[in-house]
Amino acid sequence: QVQRVESGGGWVQGGGSLRLSCAASGRTLSTYAMGWFRQAPGKEREFVASISWTGSRTYYADSVKGRFTIARDNTKNTVYLQMSSLKPEDTAVYYCNAVNTGDYQRDRWSWGQGTQVTVSS
Repeated sequence: QVQRVESGGGWVQGGGSLRLSCAASGRTLSTYAMGWFRQAPGKEREFVASISWTGSRTYYADSVKGRFTIARDNTKNTVYLQMSSLKPEDTAVYYCNAVNTGDYQRDRWSWGQGTQVTVSS
């Protein structure tokens, strides 16, 4: 697997926006399909969005479709999650991970530290 660091989380009022970043060091992310997942307190970790290694295909959970956008910049070895129209139910720790090309909602590697997103009503 590739070591990566998630950042960009924070506190925001409902309706606001945040952009998360997932940066890798040492090895490239560019040959992997990547995804974002989240885990709210007391809940299972869930799929949020994923993107093919070229960036040509993206997939979203129904709960975030139309509000979140996943993107990547392979020259910067970074994957992004632009979150808009945030809701209190988006409050969670957000993680990035590689995903299987046969199942873009299935994670491949162990989990990192994640970044906390808190949305107030």
